[in-house]
Amino acid sequence: MTTRRHTAAPNAEWVLMYRGGLTRPRIAALTRAPAKTIGYHLAIALAADPGLQAAHEQAASQSPAQVSMQGLARVRQLVALVQETGHYPSRTASAAEERTLATWLERRRHDAAAGTLAPAYRDGLAILPGWQRPPRPVADEARWRDRLGALVRYRAAGNDWPRHKAVAVGEEHELGVWLHAQRQKARRGDLAPAKAQALDEALPGWRAGRQRGRKPGNGNGAGG
Repeated sequence: MTTRRHTAAPNAEWVLMYRGGLTRPRIAALTRAPAKTIGYHLAIALAADPGLQAAHEQAASQSPAQVSMQGLARVRQLVALVQETGHYPSRTASAAEERTLATWLERRRHDAAAGTLAPAYRDGLAILPGWQRPPRPVADEARWRDRLGALVRYRAAGNDWPRHKAVAVGEEHELGVWLHAQRQKARRGDLAPAKAQALDEALPGWRAGRQRGRKPGNGNGAGG
């Protein structure tokens, strides 16, 4: 009788999948490993962790499809990135892989806040203290992107550039104050090149200010 397949038991990834609510047959199908081998590894894990079965049943009753091989791979990639670089992924990173990872992390943060995060992801991310709360630079970047998107939609609706003075109220005032701040930073040379480029591409003419005699929303050269 050979024990070659049993020396590395329990397989940590299979245990995470089981904790996340996946059944033995489902794990076998996803990993293309023999169901008997999966069962052997899980038996060892269950013996070592009395709470594993309860965690599996709870996760299975909530949303058994939440955990995927791709999701578990994202957990490993995220942990490796943070440990190697000391920062969390950014949605504005130059590398597409990092942007994808940042989007995935944002969804997991929403899941955690809503109490619907799969236990397998929660346990895998637990190695990163405070992962549920984005660092201030990341949160600031997210808010900046949200403002940019809101201004793009505001202009697309046919509105002129928003004003920041007291005459403006509500959404116009909020967007006007933000846009005014971007213009001031640009004039001082304090606006990050990536943000200036994003504004140039999404909102041509954002630096100029309102032009007298133009109708709201008319032309790309209008400013605020």
